[in-house]
Amino acid sequence: MTPTADSQLGMSPIRQRSLTEGRLGLAAKAAAARALGTVRGICDRTSSTPDVSDEALIAAVAAGDRRAMHELFTRHQQRVYRFVRRIVTNRATAEDIVTDVFIELWRRAASFEGRARLSTWLLAIARNKALSTLRVRVDRPLDDAMEIADPADSAEESLHASERSAALQHCLAQLSPAHREIIDLVYYHEKSIDEVSAITGVPAATVKTRMFYARKRLAELMKAAGVETAGL
Repeated sequence: MTPTADSQLGMSPIRQRSLTEGRLGLAAKAAAARALGTVRGICDRTSSTPDVSDEALIAAVAAGDRRAMHELFTRHQQRVYRFVRRIVTNRATAEDIVTDVFIELWRRAASFEGRARLSTWLLAIARNKALSTLRVRVDRPLDDAMEIADPADSAEESLHASERSAALQHCLAQLSPAHREIIDLVYYHEKSIDEVSAITGVPAATVKTRMFYARKRLAELMKAAGVETAGL
């Protein structure tokens, strides 16, 4: 594996042994290693295909199309990574989980039925893997900034955005993990109630209830911190 290939995929070096630990048998370990090699090996210089739907690409992946796999990784890896980093704090652990998610995608592409959006399916896989990691390793949720400053902003605007983001993160940190997860999925990942239900595995009615109380509590915290609450 060359440094060029890693950089094209956007991954830092990943510890392969961490991906195949656990209860996998020797055959499954070998399959996982081959899958990881496939994900990392999809680095040929191909043009992006933004007009091709995720559904068409996943069907192509199921048929063994490596270029389609590369396109899906390019489209979704950053979103999956940021979602995982809100569950685990360790960067290397998050990178391992993200790679594991896309190995799972490669393996299970043929089982994707299109009942939910591909991004919803990926986040559900990512959530399960991240929570499984937390069962054997205690991590606190990441207080990452949800807002990214626009380079075109003035220094004053950038400072204001940074201060608001810090205040928002402080407020989010005071929510319960269940409520913080709902806010993250709905506002950052723009998931519907039904999609959040599919990702978290709880009924839609429960998602609505959590969303109501999460928004109410977050608005109270933001008001107390002097942060505008438009849009909540």
